[in-house]
Amino acid sequence: MVATAGRATEEDAARAVEAATEAFPAWRARGATGRAEVLTGAAEILRSRRLELAALQVRECAKPWPEADADVCEAIDFLEYYAREAVRLDAGAELLQVPGERNSMRYAPRGVCAVIAPWNFPLAIPTGMTSAALAAGNCVVLKPAEQSPASPFALVEALREAGAPPGAISLLPGYGEVGAALVRHPGVHVIAFTGSSAVGLDIIRSAADTPEGQDHVKRVVAEMGGKNAVIVDSDADLDDAVPAIVKSAFVYAGQKCSAASRLLVHDKVADTLLERLAGAVRVLLVGQADDFATDVPPVIEQEAQERVKRYVELAAGEGRVVARAAGEIPANGWFCAPTLVADLPPDSAVIRDEIFGPVLEVERVKSISAALDALDRSPFALTGGLFSRNPDTVDEVARRSPVGNLYVNRHITGAMVGRQPFGGNRRSGIGAKAGGPDYLLQFVEPHVVTENTMRHGLVVE
Repeated sequence: MVATAGRATEEDAARAVEAATEAFPAWRARGATGRAEVLTGAAEILRSRRLELAALQVRECAKPWPEADADVCEAIDFLEYYAREAVRLDAGAELLQVPGERNSMRYAPRGVCAVIAPWNFPLAIPTGMTSAALAAGNCVVLKPAEQSPASPFALVEALREAGAPPGAISLLPGYGEVGAALVRHPGVHVIAFTGSSAVGLDIIRSAADTPEGQDHVKRVVAEMGGKNAVIVDSDADLDDAVPAIVKSAFVYAGQKCSAASRLLVHDKVADTLLERLAGAVRVLLVGQADDFATDVPPVIEQEAQERVKRYVELAAGEGRVVARAAGEIPANGWFCAPTLVADLPPDSAVIRDEIFGPVLEVERVKSISAALDALDRSPFALTGGLFSRNPDTVDEVARRSPVGNLYVNRHITGAMVGRQPFGGNRRSGIGAKAGGPDYLLQFVEPHVVTENTMRHGLVVE
C-alpha cells in the first residue's frame, strides 16, 4: 500500500473551480515577485524531500531510482524556472514608441486553469504545468492520473507550505470523469493536459464548445502522443548509436512520450546494427524498479502489459521478432520482455501506433531522404533522433524533420528545463514548449495601452 486517495466527483470539481475563482483576485494581486517567492519556496521544500519523493515514485509508478531522482530534480527546475520567467514577463514587452504617444503591453492571468497530468512523470509534469499557471497568476485545479495521486499531493503540500492559499491550488484525485467535468466547466479558462493523443483530441473538441454564459474561449495546452523514430545513417558511429538507442527505447520500459519506438536504418548498416542491437536487448535485465541492477521495470498496470503483448504477437505474425530479453521475466507483476522486431509491412499497426512499452521496431531505408519521407507520413511529431557524421545530413534532417525535438548523435529522452524546451507538433501537441521562454504566454492574455501624451492643458481641482 503506497497511498490512499479519495475519488473526486463532478460535484467536487465544481466546488474546486468555485474555490479557485474566489481565490483568483487575491492571488493575481500578489504580483509576479510574490508568486515567484512561493514557487521558489516550494522548490526548496521539494529539494529537502528529494530522496523521499524519489522513493515514492519507485513504489507508486515502478520508476527506477535514476529516473525517479531525475523526475524530482526536474520538478524543482520547473518551479524555479517559471518563477523567474514570470518576473521577466511581468516587465512587459518592448513596443515601438513615437513622439507624442506612449505604448505599453502587459500580460494578465486568464483565471482558473485545469491541469490534467499523466502518471509516467508523476511529479515533474504536474509541477511544470501547475507552476507555470500559478506563476502567471492563475489559480489551479490539479487532476492527477489515477495511477499516481501521491506524488502530485506532495507538490500541493509544498506549494501550500510555501504560502500558496488553498483556493489557488486544489487537488482532485480520481478517474476520467472528473477530468472531463473540469474540461466542460464554464469557469475554467485554461486546460493544460499531458497524455494520450486520443484523450487530448477529445479535450480540444470539448473545450471548443462555448455555452451561453461562458464569456471566454478556453485555451488548451496539450502535449500528446508520439511515435518517435531514430534515423541511423550509413556513416553512423554504431558504438555511440547502440547504447543510445537502447536507452531511448527501453529505459522505464519505454513508458516515456519521448521514447524511441521506430528505427529507420540505412541498408548499408542495417544487418550490422540489428545484430548488435539484438545482443544488447538479450542481456537487458527485467526486474523490480527498486533493484539498481534492473534495466527494464514493470509497466504501470495490467492493461498496459496486455497491450504490449498484443503488439508483440502482431509483430511476430506480420514480420519477425529479432530478439527479446533472454533472462527470466518475473511472474508476479506487470512485466514485459524488451523486444526488437523487424520486417513489418508498411501499414502495420506496430509501425503506426504509439505502443508505450518496451518494443522497438526496425525498418530498412535506402537513403536519408526515404527515412524522412517515412517520418512525414506519420501524424505524430514529438521527438526524433539522428546518428550521422555528415554535417550536410544533419542539416537536411533538421530542416525536413517535423518533430518538436530532434536529438543528434545522442539518446532522444531526458529534455532539460531551460536547455531543451520540450513539446511536439502535428498530433503530438499544441502550444509552446514546456521549459522554454514562450510557455508562460499560454497562461496569460496581453493588454495594450496607447496614450496620447500631447496634453491640452491641466486639470485644476
